[in-house]
Amino acid sequence: MNIAGRHYRSIWPDEEERSLVWVIDQRKLPFSFEQMPLRSADDVIFAINSMAVRGAPLIGVTAAWGIALSAIRNQGDREIKEKLRADAERLKATRPTAVNLAWAVDRIMGVIDGDVAVADIADLLRQAAIDICDEEVERCRHTGIVGLPLIEEISRRKGGEKVNILTHCNAGWLATVDYGTALAPVYMAHDKGIDLHVWVDETRPRNQGARLTAFELGNHGVPYTLIPDNTGGHLMQHGMVDIVIVGCDRATINGDVANKIGTYLKALAASDNNIPFYSAFPVSSFDTDIENYLDIPVEERDSSEVKMMEGVGANGTTIVRIYPDDASVANFGFDVTPARLITGLITDRGICRPERNAIENLLFRNNIWKE
Repeated sequence: MNIAGRHYRSIWPDEEERSLVWVIDQRKLPFSFEQMPLRSADDVIFAINSMAVRGAPLIGVTAAWGIALSAIRNQGDREIKEKLRADAERLKATRPTAVNLAWAVDRIMGVIDGDVAVADIADLLRQAAIDICDEEVERCRHTGIVGLPLIEEISRRKGGEKVNILTHCNAGWLATVDYGTALAPVYMAHDKGIDLHVWVDETRPRNQGARLTAFELGNHGVPYTLIPDNTGGHLMQHGMVDIVIVGCDRATINGDVANKIGTYLKALAASDNNIPFYSAFPVSSFDTDIENYLDIPVEERDSSEVKMMEGVGANGTTIVRIYPDDASVANFGFDVTPARLITGLITDRGICRPERNAIENLLFRNNIWKE
């Protein structure tokens, strides 16, 4: 997508150095645009843990590159498979909620199952990481194509008047490789000339809506308004929201969706005001082993994210404490929206109801999951 008129992906291999991958350091946005080099599994683990890269699909792709970079560093080592398996487990442990992480690591590790020559492993895994990146772009592009008619229908129903979309956190191209999930249909609708406007939740405590979604939409020319997290319900009561579209870090086989903390409250407000509420994600975000949404692991993050806030002051970018230093803090990174509050699931393979039968049919029909 666009930054100052130039196309970027959120992660890309260096054109000249085989053992180098670049990512956009999202910790620095929107105050500065900086690229971070990754040369090893340790670099990737740091990037994920520090949230230099974040968003379920991008975490998965980056972890896949972590395996490829590990293979390049250990090329020729007779114990390379054992070292890769150890790095795979370390990578899987970085973020517990996003299922794409384990999916991508398992997918790329499958390349070395069986009788694979040690000398070929690095090249095979590097190509596999490139393929996973390209496939992720296509999944998001198709998610946009699938979700676009929802926005087109609202525009037709309103006689071409502005379509107001509310989103939470960041589910755009910065959270994926390109296009995004929840924002993919928004970008496509905007590019088709549909009059639309996006309400952007600031998304405390890390402000990923304020810092990342606003940055994305502004660079692409999409009209938006930044709002405090608790404003969404008021807007819905006053008819100022036509549809809510959010992302997803993990979805159960019954259609429950784990997403950034605060999503559940938006779903409750949408339900109370009869506003359609959709979650958009690739089918790799389904966890078919989880039936009870309370079993989804929810990451609890460091209290400093709540106590401290970063911004730009007279002396440049600075971090300030906004609460008493000895305050007790609970910082849950995600919540789960029950299927009963969700209108539909927008995936790269089609829209389905958030119901077990509908999801199973979607996965069976696309040869993704078999009993």
